[in-house]
Amino acid sequence: MKKPAFCALLWILICCGACTMDNRDTVDELFQAYSGENQPGAAVMIIHDGKIPLERVYGTANIESGLPVTRESNFRLASITKQFTAMSILMLVEAELLTLQANPQAIFPDFPDYGRAITIEHLLQHTSGILAYESLMPDTATRQILDADILQMMMQQDSTYFPPGTAYRYSNTGYAVLAMIIEKTSGLSFPEYLKKKIFQPLKMTNSVAFQKGISEVSNRAFGYRVDGDSVALSDQSPTSAVLGDGGIYSSLADLYLWDQALYTEQLISREMLKRSFTPNLDIYGYGWRIDTYRNRLRVHHTGSTSGFRNVIMRFPNDKFTVIILTNRRDPAVAALAEKLTDLYLFSD
Repeated sequence: MKKPAFCALLWILICCGACTMDNRDTVDELFQAYSGENQPGAAVMIIHDGKIPLERVYGTANIESGLPVTRESNFRLASITKQFTAMSILMLVEAELLTLQANPQAIFPDFPDYGRAITIEHLLQHTSGILAYESLMPDTATRQILDADILQMMMQQDSTYFPPGTAYRYSNTGYAVLAMIIEKTSGLSFPEYLKKKIFQPLKMTNSVAFQKGISEVSNRAFGYRVDGDSVALSDQSPTSAVLGDGGIYSSLADLYLWDQALYTEQLISREMLKRSFTPNLDIYGYGWRIDTYRNRLRVHHTGSTSGFRNVIMRFPNDKFTVIILTNRRDPAVAALAEKLTDLYLFSD
């Protein structure tokens, strides 16, 4: 190689290395609040064309034991769970055990008549109008509510917020009912269905729909609340045992496998995947929000619960994904995902 060409190549390599380090320094600054031995932390991953240009972990998964956050730390996904619930339904549809136009009364004969107008697709897309279970829970409730409790609660109602299919209203209830439909149709518990049909085939070996006293969460990150210099455990609430709308624990390592599977037909057909990522009424498909960011197609979802704030943001046409998992109540992290996207996808 001639000397000028060699020098040019060396300069490019040095500059690229410097850019990478500069980006990582910028990322570390963005996540400074999550750093430290006694701070609830964060796990961050960027995936581009199947590679991982950035993976960073910060802070502590379990402050009481001093366990640091790692790529294997399992965070409660909260509403990111909904994409797994939706995938389970779609797998049953492709197995011809369900149809998207089936209604709850056809599956649960005791379901009230108002259920005749609700379809599974309405439940998936938050257009069913089904009542919010949170508004029906007594203020004095201390026992954790389960998906089966929510189904029974809906069987005691006689109306919806609006005629199904006519409007959008985000509904945790709908996804709890979907979990019960999965159990009724498959003959497996919801956690067992996820394990056998999604987690094991994708080798997501540490992911679990957690049931206290039944299952364990390996490498568990516990949720916290930060108030100034004070850090307090904030891991569970009366709704934390509801599985279909938010009960899965998973890690960066496992969510990488999940993200990559969504480019394949390993779980469902490409046609059904396309339907999953097609919005109806508002911006919601089947377990995902769909919109654009800087004129690029974006498929994404956040997850917020008592002690966790998470986001998975995918740009499928660019094969680019940002995953952020945190074990603290605040702040929200979608804006951080956008900053990482700006830095790694749109930066010159």
